[in-house]
Amino acid sequence: MPFTTVLIPRDTTEEHKHEHRGKVIQKIYDTNCPINIFFILINEFCERFSTCGTTAVITMYMVYFLQWSENTSTATYHLFNGLNFFISTTGAIIADSGLGTYNTIVTGHILCMMGHMILILSTVPIKGGQMIHLFLFMSGYSLIALGSGIIKPCAVAFIGNQFEEEHTEERRKLFSVMYFIVNLAFLISTIFMPMLRADIKCFGGDCYMLVFGVSGLFQLSAVVVFSFGKEMYKIIPSEEDIILKVCKCVWFAISNRLKNRSKDIPKREHWLDWAAEKYPKQLILEVKALTRVLFLYIPLPMFWALFYQHGSRWTVQANRLNGNIGYFVINPNQFQLLNPFLILILIPTFDLCIYPLIKMCKINLTPITTMVIGMLLTALAFVAAAILQFNVDRMAPAEPAERESFLQIVNLAKSDVKMTLQNNQSNTLLANPMRSFQQTPKYSKLLLNTESQSFQFQLQSRSSSVSTEHVVEEKSRYSLVIHGNGSRVSSILMKDIGTKPANGMAAVRFVNTLDKEVNISLGEDNFLTVDRNYNVSAYITLERGEYHHVLCSTDDEEFFLDLGLLDFGAVYTVFIVEKSGQGPWAWKTKNIPANKVSILWQMPQYVLITAGEVMFSVTSFEFTYTESPPSMKSLLQAARLLTVYIGNLIVVIVARSVFLIQWVEFIFFSGLLFVVCFVFSIMGYYYIPFNQGQQKSHKERPDGEPGDLLVSQQL
Repeated sequence: MPFTTVLIPRDTTEEHKHEHRGKVIQKIYDTNCPINIFFILINEFCERFSTCGTTAVITMYMVYFLQWSENTSTATYHLFNGLNFFISTTGAIIADSGLGTYNTIVTGHILCMMGHMILILSTVPIKGGQMIHLFLFMSGYSLIALGSGIIKPCAVAFIGNQFEEEHTEERRKLFSVMYFIVNLAFLISTIFMPMLRADIKCFGGDCYMLVFGVSGLFQLSAVVVFSFGKEMYKIIPSEEDIILKVCKCVWFAISNRLKNRSKDIPKREHWLDWAAEKYPKQLILEVKALTRVLFLYIPLPMFWALFYQHGSRWTVQANRLNGNIGYFVINPNQFQLLNPFLILILIPTFDLCIYPLIKMCKINLTPITTMVIGMLLTALAFVAAAILQFNVDRMAPAEPAERESFLQIVNLAKSDVKMTLQNNQSNTLLANPMRSFQQTPKYSKLLLNTESQSFQFQLQSRSSSVSTEHVVEEKSRYSLVIHGNGSRVSSILMKDIGTKPANGMAAVRFVNTLDKEVNISLGEDNFLTVDRNYNVSAYITLERGEYHHVLCSTDDEEFFLDLGLLDFGAVYTVFIVEKSGQGPWAWKTKNIPANKVSILWQMPQYVLITAGEVMFSVTSFEFTYTESPPSMKSLLQAARLLTVYIGNLIVVIVARSVFLIQWVEFIFFSGLLFVVCFVFSIMGYYYIPFNQGQQKSHKERPDGEPGDLLVSQQL
């Protein structure tokens, strides 16, 4: 790509003179964008691909390789994810207090590479080496979380430092491009890495070693590319102990104010002005800017509390939707990839169409206004999610209450059967005789006098009448299976599953009516054996799909069963029966119907929340960088990331302490964000931008005051 060469103007501040004097910066032709930005963006893509690729398989690694429970694995995943954001503060302090953003980023890459090498070692099978695997995993994953965490705040600050202060529009567009690159890396790695794990075998199992190795290579590529462009970068040296100076300045201002509480002492405009006796004006000015931004960021965690639920609550919602959209099928856990996919569409749409159109209409869209609109769109997304959830709940099967039980009847007998209930309640469950191989279309309600109760059922076929007794418990579902050869009938009572299976799976159980044991194979990892004479298997969960050739075997033969379609969220009972002259065959009944609402109804809420993310998150990069004092660029980026961490904690607290049905919880979160958005709007209205604060301070300084020239040069 064509580029031009310009000289960086000599920096007026003493600390920058030596670093930038005479350095040549190459820029893309006819733009103010430096050519070195390509090295930074490639580095960002490789680093994000590496980290996201590892996290895409790490839960499966914990469950299937380390053999942890799903709950422990999920908790560990979120613990390290939160740690990643929390550590960003440490990275910012290191960068702004002496090491510098460039050296901090390189250090983070080295830590991540070390972590990946240790993770590779943790995948090598060692007999009796469970503790060794655990130690290596915790060490490696901790290093990755640490390294990635300290890179996060520095990457944004380093990109911003490559631009001159007046090139705000180019810098804003580059932040959008960076966000685009990050989501592209996330999307590709999240799709590619799990496929790599499953399709290639290592040591007789899934190849986690290859995944961690590829991730490590991308991390190595990131640091090599980033280091290659060092001579082209504009590297601003950090001020040593700036964090310590800020803390001392704040403490001195507070203590000095407390010492001078007399009414005779003149008041000062700002409480930090009480540090003027000891600290320079410029430092006080920068600390004021820091406190203003930190105060403005107090409401921001609520946005992230809603946003990150698209990977948790919304995925749970997707589990109760139907992913069959005609030409192809979408699994519920895949639909959250719609967010990064929409990011790749909406970022260019906003930058090339929407923002220029707003500018043409002469509408002043300030960063704070843009972030407010992003909040509003996210709140509306949760309103859409609540409406969808309400309709899903309305279609869900009813749950039996206290002193209630649900019963459905299945007739496997070779003749019509009429059944009556010998009880003081309505004694007829079947208005008409039930034909052979027929199931009642819905459950009937049984009223109980105690928590469990015995019921007498009268079964009447064409040539016999039999009374059977079964014990029924409250809040439960049952299937009463009638069987016999026509001259004599009998029954068994089976307890049915009461809820839809998790993760959009289908649940199925088998009833073996044959007089011999049946072994059933439902794939590589799903084998079960069902004993003879109406024994019932446990439920097994399967991926949604067509199961037309299920291999079964007995002691003396093999045969195939056609189960047909096992659909999203449905619960089935399959009866293995003998058909005269044709051998065993399957009769499938449905206990809980499949999900009816299409997963495409989640599209509106995803479009709204992704548009909100583009307006809020991308804008917050530029706003945080612009409003940060020169010596605290990384620190305030870390403060922005800390709001993400706090937002996740809010979700945990609300989910644990507020017990609401799901659609009401969505409305609750939406209402909270509307309120926070209103508060943030008021705070933003009175917010004083950093540049205005500098100009005001400079104008208020009397002419000829000592140090006036020095401060004006620093500004």
